[in-house]
Amino acid sequence: MQIDIYSLKDKVRLSHVLCEHFSEAAAVCLDYFNHEQGVSLVIQGDINEHFELFWEKTTEEIRDSRTDLKATVEQGACCLAMLAVTQFSGYEIVKQSVQGTGFDFWLKEKQGTSQGIFHAILEISGILEGSQAQINQRIKLKEKQAEQSKDLNLVTFVIVVEFSKPSLIILKK
Repeated sequence: MQIDIYSLKDKVRLSHVLCEHFSEAAAVCLDYFNHEQGVSLVIQGDINEHFELFWEKTTEEIRDSRTDLKATVEQGACCLAMLAVTQFSGYEIVKQSVQGTGFDFWLKEKQGTSQGIFHAILEISGILEGSQAQINQRIKLKEKQAEQSKDLNLVTFVIVVEFSKPSLIILKK
């Protein structure tokens, strides 16, 4: 399946400006490794799929605006994680959470009819370049972080994105 990372704004119920911000960050991370258009994003874990990613090549101005790679990686990971969740889970992202809650976004069932009720939460982390051991360690860390919200009794997605060999690990609890 082919996906343009800038299509995020059409797939979630968040502001187009925020989505463009996340998409641009993902493009910077992909260009950082000189990935070619159509590079495969391998999705593993509780969902096993893949995307062929497409994006607008970044300009010097864009790269100069995103020299804080730690922040850029986290924002780019949000883009790819949200694209995967909306495509393969039956949920849609509808609201950003407050920092300190243990997760990043609130989700609703796509076919749900209830207004104002959330059905799931999403915790995301990004790694620019890491070994499988580092990715596994990050997954455990994020699972523990998301545990803070267990009293909500909602489906929990934990996603870790790695950009050097584009991959995404998704766990559903």
